[in-house]
Amino acid sequence: MFNNSLGFAVYVSTFEQQKPILEKLTGSNAYVFTSFHIQEEFNNSYTLKAKQMCSWLSKKGFAIMGDVSPKTLEQFGHDSILDFAQHMGLSALRLDYGFDKEEIIKAYDKFSIIINASVEDSSIVEVVSPKQEVFAMHNFYPRPETGLDSEQFDSINQGYKKKGGKVLAFIPGDDVKRGPLYEGLPTLEKHRYISPYEAYLDLAINYKIDGICVADVRLSNRQLELIQSYISKGVISIPTQLTLEHEYLYDTVFTIRLDSPKSVKRLQESREYSCSGKTVQPNNCIFRETGSITMDNKLYGRYSGEIQILKTDLSKDEKVNVIGVVDEKYKNILKCIKNGAKIKFIAG
Repeated sequence: MFNNSLGFAVYVSTFEQQKPILEKLTGSNAYVFTSFHIQEEFNNSYTLKAKQMCSWLSKKGFAIMGDVSPKTLEQFGHDSILDFAQHMGLSALRLDYGFDKEEIIKAYDKFSIIINASVEDSSIVEVVSPKQEVFAMHNFYPRPETGLDSEQFDSINQGYKKKGGKVLAFIPGDDVKRGPLYEGLPTLEKHRYISPYEAYLDLAINYKIDGICVADVRLSNRQLELIQSYISKGVISIPTQLTLEHEYLYDTVFTIRLDSPKSVKRLQESREYSCSGKTVQPNNCIFRETGSITMDNKLYGRYSGEIQILKTDLSKDEKVNVIGVVDEKYKNILKCIKNGAKIKFIAG
């Protein structure tokens, strides 16, 4: 079900708004996450609408992960969480507050259960893993300043991964935020105000998260395309502004040299490709700020034509031309570019 795949959180109250983007993923076996115990969504028609939503999603081929609590069973009139799951056509259950460890372990005998990674001790993995694969999903955090910090997040994840569990987490959307705060719904606090694409890459590359889910109501087409491109091709698209003379570099796939230092990422194929048999004359030899894209000129001899992406500020050098810059809105991507990665520049 997972493997750096992209999922979506859906809500009964906003489902009609979310249908257009979900339609695009029909038949893709993508997964969706929904909570059946959001108090503010409860009304006289909630139970019927929730059933209709799950029916639509099932017919479109989505795997539905349902977040449930004892409150859910009361609302839907079920005595058993397993009966509820079967009635709603769910693929997996995430048991939230109100279920003790014994109940979770018992449920694992008959159904795929997703542990609440943010609050449940990872020791449960050792108990249930002989029965089936274990998934641990983090919470998302609507209130600013309450999302997890990096060290906390990584520590929790390592506990699960060392015991064979798979970890899932949330990123915010950018098109329509979910109320009542409309401040994004990230797992990691540092992702609250960056683009979903950057947040996705950070989780997939730096934290090696198995499943990543958009928690807000809608994701823009631009962000969806960027994420799906990475998922399908394994190439990091970097929105940039290249000088007119160097626009021929757009959409060409390059490899980051394995021996690149932390401060600059060297493009392995660039010396041969960029020169195209022409001498690179000194031009625009200015201060090189973080995110600059540079090309060595003829004064660097055999290095002439080499392209680099700067991850730190460097002083100007008469032997180095600045030929472009990473789009300011996407500079967090620099933290995701590892040695050996495949990248391409795209028009910002």
